[in-house]
Amino acid sequence: MRLSELSGKEIVDVKRAERLGVLGQTDLEINEQTGQINALIIPTLKWFGFRKQGTEVRVPWQHIKKIGSDMVIIDIPETETNE
Repeated sequence: MRLSELSGKEIVDVKRAERLGVLGQTDLEINEQTGQINALIIPTLKWFGFRKQGTEVRVPWQHIKKIGSDMVIIDIPETETNE
């Protein structure tokens, strides 16, 4: 699968039944030696007044359960989220 085919797909956490973001608004952690994607880095932004606070959720590739035509289904164990 090409990176361009992933772009624009919604990322959905199956356990929380929650939309986390859209691919294209995320960063990829790539193994420079093999070119394989190790993880998706998804920014989570919260607005409080005029100040923007955010953290990231790192989704290791092995937690991606299904890539469909419109979305990517992930299953992250609660202990691995950085929120």
